[in-house]
Amino acid sequence: MLSKTRGIVLKTTNYSESSLVAQIYTEAFGTQSYLITGARKPKAKIKANILQPLHLLEIVATHKDNGSLQRIAEAQQTPSLREIRYDIIKSSLALFLNEILYKILKEQESDPYLFEFIHQSIRWLDETHLNLANFHLVFLIKLTRFLGFYPITSKQALPYFNLHEATFSNNLPEHPQVLQEPHTSIFRKLIESEYSNCDRIKMSAADRQFLLEKLLDFYRLHRTDFREMKSLYILEEIFR
Repeated sequence: MLSKTRGIVLKTTNYSESSLVAQIYTEAFGTQSYLITGARKPKAKIKANILQPLHLLEIVATHKDNGSLQRIAEAQQTPSLREIRYDIIKSSLALFLNEILYKILKEQESDPYLFEFIHQSIRWLDETHLNLANFHLVFLIKLTRFLGFYPITSKQALPYFNLHEATFSNNLPEHPQVLQEPHTSIFRKLIESEYSNCDRIKMSAADRQFLLEKLLDFYRLHRTDFREMKSLYILEEIFR
């Protein structure tokens, strides 16, 4: 049976001389692996260039519950990304986001709210003309809301953030997985911000790098399958 759904491309792998297997996070079925026959041929019905990581698609595909490869009958980019491919900062951030999402969504089931958040985040990144130095930090924080370890805030400006407990506290924990001032205050501002105003949060490149590393530690503490990030050095270079 053919079904129509939106999708976000995570990864493609060559399959035979002319075909591809694409891992796509779909709105209706979660993460699925699709065989696209003949995608690398010059006159392919579904061309390989629309299957780049983070491309936003509308697809018509078969869906079987037996875990086998699914097949795509139709696919089109909707909407087409215009700036991510050509802007070095946006493409670097997209590479980082793609690595994060590929790790997180490998076996993700359908979650329309998570899908919409990721879809809108990619569109915002592509369309914005604001400074993007803090975008990835805010994205990582917002993503935790859907993964079950969103930071628990309080009305008081508490000086410590315990990464193990995902809570702010007056007491310094006995382990090293903690944020202290001034990073606690910056982190709280990032939690409270939106993409549209996160460029107003001022911090040094060293503080930004430290907070990114701590956020990745935060993910590792709460996601056992979360490994090292290969694209991390790229962000270190563009936001130094």
